[in-house]
Amino acid sequence: MDQLEAHLDRGWECVSKGDFKGARAAARRALQANKSSPEAHHLLGYVAQHEGDSDEALDHFREAISLDDGYIDAYLDAAEVLIHPLAEFDEAIAMCDEVLEFAETDDVIVDALLLKFDALLAKDAREDAAKLLDALPKPPFANPQQTFLVGRAYFEAKRARDALPLLEKALQDDPDNADAHYYVALSADELGDRRRATVAFLEARELDLRAPRAPWSVERETFQRTVEKAIAKLSADKLEQLKDVLVLVAEAPGMEVVADGVDPRAGILLDAMSAPGAPPPIAQRVFIYQRNIERVVGGIEQVEDEITAQLEEEIAHALGAPATRDDQPADDPLISATKTKAPSRVK
Repeated sequence: MDQLEAHLDRGWECVSKGDFKGARAAARRALQANKSSPEAHHLLGYVAQHEGDSDEALDHFREAISLDDGYIDAYLDAAEVLIHPLAEFDEAIAMCDEVLEFAETDDVIVDALLLKFDALLAKDAREDAAKLLDALPKPPFANPQQTFLVGRAYFEAKRARDALPLLEKALQDDPDNADAHYYVALSADELGDRRRATVAFLEARELDLRAPRAPWSVERETFQRTVEKAIAKLSADKLEQLKDVLVLVAEAPGMEVVADGVDPRAGILLDAMSAPGAPPPIAQRVFIYQRNIERVVGGIEQVEDEITAQLEEEIAHALGAPATRDDQPADDPLISATKTKAPSRVK
């Protein structure tokens, strides 16, 4: 094993342990060994992506592609960043189409089609997205994460009955996949099995709480200050609705409210609502869930705006005027593809 390969292996080993600082150092040493290494740039991009610096990540992925125009993982990872958080959907679709032109294996085809599906869905091109599912290779898929991602895509295409068997298969192979539990719950709920949905939601919640925090996650006190800044940015009418309410920060909704029907991945919950027609405030308490807010953004610099946007939407919904950033109905399951970060491909 040469020096370059040794540094790269060390870097990916650090990634597998959640040691992104060590991975970055190993990638830098790999570039010192070979400044034209596309693999080293890809590793640096992957580290930057998970540290919340999407622009740096994309720069490294593009550099890897410029050094090796057949580097499939760099294309796919670039497309993932372009979809979320950068919202450059057309460029992401173009990246996926390039991969599909020279893809030779089913696992690569599945990855590229699923990323293109996410980009089309985020553009609200739902019919085009749904058509892509018919082009997917048949199961079994390369790994449990890919099985899950296909199942998730079927759910988001409003095909819960087709989604559920794939999601269950993913859980058989990887019982600790929180995302799979979550989408099993969504699918079961869509099919009218509320009991099963509740159990799966609670399992997803427990696994989410045991998962490592984002590398860029901040302490509770810092997050609380960010919440205060986010509230101050509300429009005047929305701010009036929250006059004198108690704002509380927690990790995630409690199991008792999840059992009552609250989404375990909700970012914000308005509690103890006043009666329709009553004067402000519309809520006595506002719960803001740090892990769930951090889940849907790409880095710390986006947290404040995300809290403000979610508060605006929740207040509008509570007042009987549902509103989302994509003008979708509030009960539309496809909102999850545009408001939340889609689970990533397995590396």
